[in-house]
Amino acid sequence: MRTAVKFGVAALIGKSDAERIAETLTELREHLVSRGLRVIVETASVPFVRGATPESGSLAELGECCDFAVVVGGDGTLLSAARGLAAYDIPLIGVNLGRLGFLVDISPGDIATHLDDVLEGRYSEEERFILGARIIRHGEVIYRQSAINDVVVHRSNATSMMEIVTHIDGVFLNSQRSDGLIVSTPTGSTAYALSAGGPILSPTLSAIVLAPINPHALTNRPIVVGGESVVGISFRSSKQFGAQLVCDNVSSPDLEIDDLVEIRKEPKPFRLLHPLGYDFFEILRAKLNWSSGYRA
Repeated sequence: MRTAVKFGVAALIGKSDAERIAETLTELREHLVSRGLRVIVETASVPFVRGATPESGSLAELGECCDFAVVVGGDGTLLSAARGLAAYDIPLIGVNLGRLGFLVDISPGDIATHLDDVLEGRYSEEERFILGARIIRHGEVIYRQSAINDVVVHRSNATSMMEIVTHIDGVFLNSQRSDGLIVSTPTGSTAYALSAGGPILSPTLSAIVLAPINPHALTNRPIVVGGESVVGISFRSSKQFGAQLVCDNVSSPDLEIDDLVEIRKEPKPFRLLHPLGYDFFEILRAKLNWSSGYRA
């Protein structure tokens, strides 16, 4: 248990099309207000809060004045909030109205109890790193984006593979013909990288997963490198080249054959608050249906 931190201002962020979103946001706001907190609702979520019109603001405005944020929805909602708020160093609490929920680990029925625990200092905190990607064209950076889960380079031409050249800290790793390459954080190791055969990493590790997508050579396997590594991705000539960079489902402009994609850890992590007793391995067992029928 931690020494209680004085939380005075709470942010509320919700997924607009989630089931029970209005009921859950309204309940959350009322409970936090009853505890004496100032509550600011993210602008897009205001229509789903019943009763009195709440104080509202953009993500940037929330980041400037809030002490913590409660994110209601699924992992995708939390990913978006984390990217927008990481620069402000405010911790996030996830309430799961989605499906898998590796990041949003509080169920709606437990909201009041867990929020009271947080306000009284009964919680655990994790820091998880963020990847930053940039596209360099003719020596100039033309695009930047961050990713909590993964940075993906994938082909946009439906008829042919592309040849990807990968360097780690400027040292040649390999050249591969494939449909693309996933560069994942430990947080993202249970997402797209997992479906490409990548390993599951403990979320607080300082490591990066590189997982090829449908490689032509069966010996081309996922690899894990240090979290401080700089991953460089370039391309070899192709008659039908077509590729795109995607960061947590946020698409970039189309890549060109001579572009360089550079990926590295961002200076600031994002912070997650969990209920006491949070167990990553228990979440894996529940979400991935491991050890069914067995109890330790």
